[in-house]
Amino acid sequence: MTVVHGVSDPAGKPGEGGPRLRHSDGPWLRAAGGAEELVSQLSPVRGELGVAHQGLMAGAGRLTALSELTAVRESWERRIQAAQGECGSLAAKLRDVARTQGATNEAVRSSFAAVLPGEGGAQ
Repeated sequence: MTVVHGVSDPAGKPGEGGPRLRHSDGPWLRAAGGAEELVSQLSPVRGELGVAHQGLMAGAGRLTALSELTAVRESWERRIQAAQGECGSLAAKLRDVARTQGATNEAVRSSFAAVLPGEGGAQ
């Protein structure tokens, strides 16, 4: 967790400098993990859909709806693949947010340290 100190804290005396901004990578990284988990959980779905479709085709005989069923299956396969791609992309973006926010907070903290008494900066 990153804590950035300000020149005054509502809970403290003006000029003391207290915790003002708290950042934790935890929520971002948990969300990224959840998105990756969705990618993993969707992996077997396309195969299961194919197996179910084969059984349906075998039992359907010469139904005229077979071509429509094939189109629906292909549509679902595209949707599943798109969802996996979106979840994978989202996971990477969430991790990037955590890294960027952490670096920004550290830069802000460092800039305050140069001017706050008792922080190694100006007295």
